[in-house]
Amino acid sequence: MSKKRAWTECGATAALFLMLSTPLALAVDETPYPGPPRSIGAAANGCLAGAQPLPLSGPGWETLRPARNRFWGNPALLAFIEDMAGKTRALGLGTLLIGDMAQPRGGHMTSGHGSHQTGVDVDILYHLIDGPLSDEDRANPAQDSAVRPDDSLDPARWGDRQTALVKAFASDARVERIFVNPAIKRSLCASVGGDRAWLRKLRPWWGHDEHFHIRITCPAGDTECISGPALPQGDGCGKALDWWFTDEAKHPAAKPGPKPPPPDKPAACRAILGQ
Repeated sequence: MSKKRAWTECGATAALFLMLSTPLALAVDETPYPGPPRSIGAAANGCLAGAQPLPLSGPGWETLRPARNRFWGNPALLAFIEDMAGKTRALGLGTLLIGDMAQPRGGHMTSGHGSHQTGVDVDILYHLIDGPLSDEDRANPAQDSAVRPDDSLDPARWGDRQTALVKAFASDARVERIFVNPAIKRSLCASVGGDRAWLRKLRPWWGHDEHFHIRITCPAGDTECISGPALPQGDGCGKALDWWFTDEAKHPAAKPGPKPPPPDKPAACRAILGQ
């Protein structure tokens, strides 16, 4: 995989990396923008109208770190989470732990993400629980990496349940792509037999060692929503994956000169984000 391809995968444009590394002063309202739901722009450069909150608890899921106010999404995303939580329970895997979704009006977050801007992204921990979640665990959840420093997977934190969990999500037609740590993708490439078509949706990106990042397709009728680039053919294993373990990938050279400014937001986002 070329550096250009890898860059494009996670945020649809190079703006994703810039947004992750450049602090921006934002004045995003803490309440959803009124009106019908709309996911506007690209996941790494957009906003959200008519957002709805995911309840803190539901049949098969628990929402983490509510104080961050990042549990908002397009209603299509909420319906997807609720449905997949039911499927996860039916498979006997346990209860989902839901991480960041979007802010009430989407847009760029001041920390942690360059994407998650249009209400179609959600982070879910690989860790599954079988009992109730305490207030302390909800507010300050343990986020233990499933990947060891040598890029092997920790058997105490990765096993058949995690493989089945990721497969269930990747096999759903509503999912556009899922970001996982390259070491997790490599392990699955080596171990999965039979049906391997779902591996194609697993896109390697550093981080994502304690959670996987799901992006659903643009909701029906959201004409202002911009989909990500088409996925390459094949299961994404082999040479394309090997690149992530090279020095070029692990230690990218700094680009000379000043960083270019972030791209302009879609026009519809100016009123929504107050910019």
